[in-house]
Parts: sequence; structure tokens; C-alpha cells
Amino acid sequence: MSHDLWRMGFHLMPPVGWLNDPNGLCQLGGTYHVFHQYSPDWPMPGAARGWGHLWSHDLVHWQGGGSGFAIAPDTPDEASGAYSGCAVPFEGGVRLYYTGNAKEPGDFDYVRAGRRSAQILIEAEADPAAPGGLALGKKDVLLRNADYPAFCSCHVRDPKVWREGGSWWMLLGARDLDDRGLALVLRSGDGVAWEGTGTVRPRETFGFMWECPDRVALAGRTWLSLCPQGMEGRPWSFGQRDVAGYVPLPEGASLARAGELVVDEGRFRLWDHGFDFYAPQTFVDESGRTLLVGWMGLPEAPYGSAPEGLTWCHCLTVPREVTAGADGGLRQWPARELEGLRGARHELAGAAGALELPRHRADVVAEHPHARGELALDGALSIGWGDGAVCLRFADDAVGCGRTERAARCGDVRDLRVLVDSSAVEVYVNEGALVLSTRWFPRSPALSLAASGVDGVTAWEMGDGMSGTYPPAGQDGVM
Repeated sequence: MSHDLWRMGFHLMPPVGWLNDPNGLCQLGGTYHVFHQYSPDWPMPGAARGWGHLWSHDLVHWQGGGSGFAIAPDTPDEASGAYSGCAVPFEGGVRLYYTGNAKEPGDFDYVRAGRRSAQILIEAEADPAAPGGLALGKKDVLLRNADYPAFCSCHVRDPKVWREGGSWWMLLGARDLDDRGLALVLRSGDGVAWEGTGTVRPRETFGFMWECPDRVALAGRTWLSLCPQGMEGRPWSFGQRDVAGYVPLPEGASLARAGELVVDEGRFRLWDHGFDFYAPQTFVDESGRTLLVGWMGLPEAPYGSAPEGLTWCHCLTVPREVTAGADGGLRQWPARELEGLRGARHELAGAAGALELPRHRADVVAEHPHARGELALDGALSIGWGDGAVCLRFADDAVGCGRTERAARCGDVRDLRVLVDSSAVEVYVNEGALVLSTRWFPRSPALSLAASGVDGVTAWEMGDGMSGTYPPAGQDGVM
């Protein structure tokens, strides 16, 4: 079997090595930029962690993704990794903010001692001759441990920066000395010199650390996106330590403020109910859309994502447009540009039947789902609905690599769309009110679809927008 069977056509993935958090998402001069956490030397123990970089003019056809770093951890302040951060378009270029992680040698717990967390700025200028048209400048350290509140542990990271009301604002994920997760709020007049203005905390302890904080502002409302760690005991966490979700701010509240802001953790909702989703980041593109990209992986996943000696691991979700739902929740839907990859169309009429497509790249729409039904992929992964819930269920452990079953409540299923891209599956229910994402590792070249409980199924074969990122044959472990 060829590992090429699992390479993706419209999910961002590394040519070699390990990928995780999306970073530095932005659009500048019509070009979309996606940076991401990257370890090109993975699975070598202690492989360096920096940033990779891909770019696109249409969110479909991607370039870049070479086997080297866009941002390398090459200064003392990031000796243990150039960690996650964001991008802000500014004066014809982009400002990249990220965390430099440095662990001191010695007998430390690296929570209360032994870790340096620096917030670093790189100014990137527009340059047609540079990769993706961005020439990255020098690194400037803006904040170090002594600049954070005294109640903070050494875990302060993942800056999210935006401009509002004539000021620059920054959110930082943090863990306090009592092992409670929170976010720090900072303000700046120029985006360089920063001062703390307050915190965002839950009413009750909600995890020991908040990673990857983000701000979503839509239709006059604001949501805080966060990745709390320490959630394995929550009934909705599926036993996972690390989850990603969002919570609406209190009426009239803003993150661009001073003082202590308390959010209602009881209103927390997961972004994605599938097996593989973490560290999402949003940005507003030049048309005004809010787009989200997430990591299809977990920091400590109990299942595999690089079976049978793969020399690359993980991918990102497709870009998703985020809109405000009438119920106060946020909806996600594949960016409309993805439809530009649609090719041959196949139809299945009637409440039950089967289709076969030549490969595992498809955009599948179930027409008018009945009260109960199922869409089965290769007989190995089923997407079932009924009794107000949707369930992903693996029947083949070799395909699921330890993934078993994942269910979520959603009320009646009115519509269902499934993106299948080699080793990634994303399921969108009820116009994106519910999303479930998973990796899988199919065993045959062709994709078989079997449906029941629908008026019909329409499936489009999907093209390859990632071919510009693949290395030459024989250089990435492809057999």
C-alpha cells in the first residue's frame, strides 16, 4: 500500500515532519497566509519546533510548505521552541507576534520555575521576491516573565493581537500559581510597548491552563475562544484533557477594556465534537469574513495519526467561515472557495443505496435526511443520526487507529455535508451548528459510500489544491 493514499488535496499538511497549531493567519494584498507550528525533523527525539508557512490566492490552491522553517527557534529566548502566535496586517506588511519558549537546564518543574516565556515580534514587509511575498525581519522581544502579573506561573503564551478603539490589544493564555486557567489582557499605543490592563477568568475553576485564546467579534457581539487544559473529568469532554471551545462575553462586555472580566464557563461550547480538533485561530479577511482554521490533532491524543511509518503527521482543517447563530452559538461552514475544487458529480436517488468514487477526495451532501439515517464510508466509518444526536463510529480499528465512537446532541438533522480528503473527514450538520472532524486511514484506493434514511446523496469528486506543496517523489517517505 502507498502512503500517497493518505496525502491530502485540500487540507493543509506538512511535506515531512510534524504539524500542529495554525499560527499567523491573515490576508495581505489578496494573498492568504497560514503559518503553523512545525517540526520538520520529527520523529527525531527533541526535534526543534518553529513555524512553517503556506500561502494561497484563493484558499484552495496552496504553495510553500517546504521542509524548512519560516521562523526558526534560533535565539536564546526561543531555545525550546518558537511557539504559537498571530498576525496583524500593518502598513503594507504584517506583524507576527508569537511566544518564545526556553527551558533552563536543571531540576525544575517548568511550571513555577525553570521556564522563560517571551513574547516576540517580527515585522514582515511585502516583497514579491520573498516566499509568499513576505520578507520577515528581525526578532524583537516585547515581554518576558517579569512583565507578567506576580500570580502567574511560567506558563504564559499564545498571543492574540488586534486593533480596536485606537489601541492595540493582546490576549495571552495563562496558568496561575493555583493551577487555574485564565487570560491576560494587555494594551499598547503602538503594538510594541505593552501594559497589562486586566484578566479574563471563569466564575469557577475551568481547567489548569488556557491555551490559544482568541477573540471573535460578529454582529455586535464578542466571544472568547479558548483551549482549556484539564477537562478530562467534564461529562462533555469525551475524557480528553484538552478541548477547544468558546464562550460569549456578558452583554455589553468587551475584551478591549481594563479590569477583571468574569465569563460564565457554563455557557462554554465546543467548536468541534469530533476526534481531532484543537488550537483554532480566527482572522478577518479583506472581504470582512471571519475565517477559522483548526489543528486536526490533540496535544495528548489517545489514538494514532501517523500509522505504518509515515514521515509526516497531522493536518489543519479546511478554512471555515464563522457566523453568529440565532441561539447565541457560532456556526462554521467550509469557505465557499472549496466548491471550486468540485469535479465530476455523482448522484444516489432514493432512501438507500451505494456509490463508489475513484479516490478518497469528495464533497458529499445528504439530501433531506429522514428522522433516522446513516452514511457509511468504506464500511469502516459511519455517520449516523437519530434521537436528536449525530454519531461518528469506527467499525475498523486499522482505519480508526484507536478512534472508536463520538456522539453529539443536535436536535433534528436538517442537512448534512461531509468533506472527505484522503486521511481527513469533516462533518457539518444543520448549516454548521454542529461540526465533527476526524482523521482516518482508509485501506483501499476507491471511496465507497452507502446511505440510508435520506432522499438522496450528491457527491462531487474533489481536485488537488495541495500539489504545489508536495516534495518530489521519494523524498517524503511515500512508497
